[in-house]
Amino acid sequence: MSLEPLPEEAVRKADAAEYRRALGAFATGVCVVTADSAAGPLGITINSFTSVSLTPRLVLWCLDEKSERWAPFSAAETFSIHVLDAGSQALSNRFAKGVGLLSEGEYQRVGKAPPRLSGAVARFDCRTHDRVQMGDHLIIVGEVEAFDAGDGPTLTYFRGGYGTAGDA
Repeated sequence: MSLEPLPEEAVRKADAAEYRRALGAFATGVCVVTADSAAGPLGITINSFTSVSLTPRLVLWCLDEKSERWAPFSAAETFSIHVLDAGSQALSNRFAKGVGLLSEGEYQRVGKAPPRLSGAVARFDCRTHDRVQMGDHLIIVGEVEAFDAGDGPTLTYFRGGYGTAGDA
């Protein structure tokens, strides 16, 4: 008796699941990016935020091409990245899936800056510096035009679950 090899698609799906599991071994911070769109201000949860350069001040984040918010975020010329505090799991979940439109009272406006959320440990207001399509994601590089930071623990994501980093 011999075993039939698995179909190539089944192998790819199993490899993809194992790859995601391996990537999940790296703890990340949790952020919400906000921007304006034709439908109004909106947000999206990300865990792909990283610093690129101190001079000039550049940061990046990645947008999945399958995201229902691809069109507005891939075209946004300005955006704000909010590093969430440890108590913001509900906010993270709120912007993880679905439309992501912000309601009155969920954000503030300061001059021409993108919509700003409350409760972030740090915030970076950015102008889009570059966009690079890489695999199934768009890398969005922002030049930081303004920022602020406070103290306190931040929300993290590790192996499919939330945690915290910093002082309790």
